[in-house]
Amino acid sequence: MLPFALEKARSTEDAIAAAAAGARYIAGGTTLVDLMREEVERPERLIDINALPLKDIHADGSDLVIGALARMAEVAAHPEVKRLQPVIAEALIEGASPQLRNMASMGGNLLQRCRCPYFRMLDAACNKRAPGSGCSAIDGLNAGNAILGTSASCVATHPSDVAVALVALGATMRVRGPKGERNLAVEELFRLPGDTPHLEHTLLPGELILDIRVPAGPYSRRARYLKVRDRASYEFALVSAAAALHVENGRIRSARLAVGGVGTRPWRLKACEEALAGKPVDRASFEAAARLATQGARPLSHNHYKVELLPRTIVRALEMAGEVA
Repeated sequence: MLPFALEKARSTEDAIAAAAAGARYIAGGTTLVDLMREEVERPERLIDINALPLKDIHADGSDLVIGALARMAEVAAHPEVKRLQPVIAEALIEGASPQLRNMASMGGNLLQRCRCPYFRMLDAACNKRAPGSGCSAIDGLNAGNAILGTSASCVATHPSDVAVALVALGATMRVRGPKGERNLAVEELFRLPGDTPHLEHTLLPGELILDIRVPAGPYSRRARYLKVRDRASYEFALVSAAAALHVENGRIRSARLAVGGVGTRPWRLKACEEALAGKPVDRASFEAAARLATQGARPLSHNHYKVELLPRTIVRALEMAGEVA
């Protein structure tokens, strides 16, 4: 690990000023410290934000508000999360080992870097790590890479599980930076790679995530998260799905659906959602909608299996959501 300076933020304003001047935020550090050890990330200055008052988890009416510095384990176990948005707890538990959940913050989880193996290989071409160098994954070992939202510059998937659930639920974020405070949808946080895959999110220089708001909705209690992976513990998704349904009199009034493990960002499936509206809660409806999920898919040499696995995962997630009373 290369030398770096570390200081503690005394206030949100101090933290933002330091980040605007080039410092990197550090909270749980479960991704950043690993990448610094491997010299993939080489920040010269870190600003520790753990003392900032951004850990609160509470209900605001029927909405759920989660501080950006709340630990994943705390969120998953919180009674208001289980009461208002249990699918978030489900996604968090599926998302990491207990040790990582105890350390990792919610904001950091959303902003974690990709898990493409070539990103961490300093002798491999990676446009995320070294813009303009190429992408070794496109013609390499790409079984875990994306089939949706890819470009000629990058095929890496976004690794967060809880981000998939938050996108499905229409969550928003409150962020603050040198130019003030603003709100944006979690879905709008993530960029497509295009020809600039090193630009992964839409935060402006120095902006800090303050909290995440998950709105109440008629589908909140009828929502489930399903993760398909190579092994049951501490593994990233091959395909995952967050499905939420609003059901009345045996028919789907509206649906929210997002998937992970297949896209270069958490992938919202609006065509599938539209196809489900007005349909009965049965497997035939789910299968018809799921067939639309692979529109625009561009599989690589080793990940074509995801084209078949994705619709199957969606169908099962919808069945799980439909079973919730």
